[in-house]
Amino acid sequence: MADAVELDALWENFHRVVNMTSAELADWLRVRDSGELTEPLPDDAGSPLGQHVLAILQKRRMDLTEDDLRAMRKVVDLVTSQTDLENEPVAEDTGRRHRLMTIGHDPLKA
Repeated sequence: MADAVELDALWENFHRVVNMTSAELADWLRVRDSGELTEPLPDDAGSPLGQHVLAILQKRRMDLTEDDLRAMRKVVDLVTSQTDLENEPVAEDTGRRHRLMTIGHDPLKA
């Protein structure tokens, strides 16, 4: 398990880049996965990483597992590599926005 300082930094960074609430993310994952012919069960909607982010948002820091920490690092890395958090939003790039929203980051949200 990560030491307390590293865990605090990761927790802060994760919650800085994941700017959607668990309800917003759950709704987005269901909408994103809905289709004309079939829809997954609401609890199965979205990518595995999106589902993991949703689960992490519903946990307390003290309940995080090593797997959660790996997912949190991955999300922080993905969002920071694909965005410039200081100069968002980029409204005209809908595809990029939707990809980021599947892991809990809405570029148009302040």
